[in-house]
Amino acid sequence: MLLADLVAASTAVTATRSRTAKVAALAKALAEASPEEAETATAYLSGVLRQRRTGLGWRSLVELPPAASAATLGVAEVHDLFESIASVSGAGSQARRSELAGDLFGRATAEEQQYLRGLVTGDLRQGALDGLMLEAVAVAAGVPPASVRRAAMFAGSTLPVAAAALTSGEEGLAEFTLQVGRPVRPMLASSASDVTEAFAKAGSGGLLAVDVKLDGIRVQVHKREGLVQVFTRSLEEITDRVPEVVEAVAALPARSLVLDGEAISLDEHGRPRPFQETGARTASRLDVATLRATVPLTSYFFDLLHLDGEDLVDVPARVRFERLAAALPEELRVPRMTTADPAVAEDYFAGVVAGGHEGVVVKSLEAAYDAGRRGSAWVKVKPRHTLDLVVLAVEWGSGRRRGWLSNIHLGARDPETGGFQMLGKTFKGMTDEILEWQTRRFLELETHREGHVVYLRPEQVVEVAFDGIQTSPRYPAGMALRFARVLRYRDDKTAEEADTVDLVRALHRV
Repeated sequence: MLLADLVAASTAVTATRSRTAKVAALAKALAEASPEEAETATAYLSGVLRQRRTGLGWRSLVELPPAASAATLGVAEVHDLFESIASVSGAGSQARRSELAGDLFGRATAEEQQYLRGLVTGDLRQGALDGLMLEAVAVAAGVPPASVRRAAMFAGSTLPVAAAALTSGEEGLAEFTLQVGRPVRPMLASSASDVTEAFAKAGSGGLLAVDVKLDGIRVQVHKREGLVQVFTRSLEEITDRVPEVVEAVAALPARSLVLDGEAISLDEHGRPRPFQETGARTASRLDVATLRATVPLTSYFFDLLHLDGEDLVDVPARVRFERLAAALPEELRVPRMTTADPAVAEDYFAGVVAGGHEGVVVKSLEAAYDAGRRGSAWVKVKPRHTLDLVVLAVEWGSGRRRGWLSNIHLGARDPETGGFQMLGKTFKGMTDEILEWQTRRFLELETHREGHVVYLRPEQVVEVAFDGIQTSPRYPAGMALRFARVLRYRDDKTAEEADTVDLVRALHRV
């Protein structure tokens, strides 16, 4: 299979907004890959290399050799060349790596060079997200999408699942089962604006579980033969960084377990500390003992996927929750109530938020544990915080957003200086119509440019929603919004009416 075939598929995916058309283009390319090429083709169509690190960066790819006039590079050949580049080490490694990269890029056409550079830098934003790729694998292999998603849940990766589906069909997919010690892709929750909406999505009038949504780090803990391993939501192992979690699960009487839950840092009153403190604690490998003393972690679990040789992913949630309650003491379980009355759940939600937590997750008691899509079995509800801020600058988009002004810089009004304090950036929540409008609008407000950033007269007000505010040395105000997203542009407000940095600081202290 030629690399040019994947480039053509990627171009087709980028050019369309239709999910059906994207899947068709991806599936056609995957179906043409040989068994030996299946994993590499899947990775490249997903916009990533199979090598974790190559030693190449965007600076080393600014100046490329003259492009080849004809497409001759094979997919397997490209993978082998990147393997060679990634394996270079020792004295003279930089020169040798550059030599190998020059050979690879010199044999690529102009279109292939652009594609390969995007793979190396991670800037190949072509819209082939993982859920879309799993669907394409199912189409290419002629197997049910549910079978592919289930295998990917157990494998923790799309690549081996794609290879199995394309070479052995459903029989190959059936080989992927839950294995204690190998992380499982986590089940995810969809969102609702309020508890009533969440109940409508998750249930049909019967009892539903309502879990406290903790603002911690999602952890999946495996125990077998005395060995405890802890994995993050992204399936990275962090066992050595979280000894409190390891000790809590090691002390349980069960011989083998797979638990889903949260690790969170609490203050002396039992309220959650800022998310970034928990995040920084679990991200650091250095001086764990000191970090444990200053930022201790508490473990809470809300689901049980395996217990003493029995897999529980396919049983109803009510059974899993009952087994969890029997296997773990109350202090290790996420607080949960069950009710069929949204009004009761709304009161519970208010109390949870007053206690400093993120919100609640409403859960169907009949649903199996199912990763891969944000379905209606779990629905999260959080209080929505909004601010009216001013757009200070905007960045040109890439991938499907190329040609549009996309990522906006958000500023709060500073009454003391009469200026604005930047609180972060976002491109979330923008439809194509918004992108088209803001490209025209912001070019009218342009004052100057620096690279891909267009700086603006501070006039346009935008209403954004966000999940929280965290301390950040990156910005002069010392704060940054978490998960900001555009709700609407406020043409009815002037920049003088935008929210102030003092208000944001007050919210940060709450």
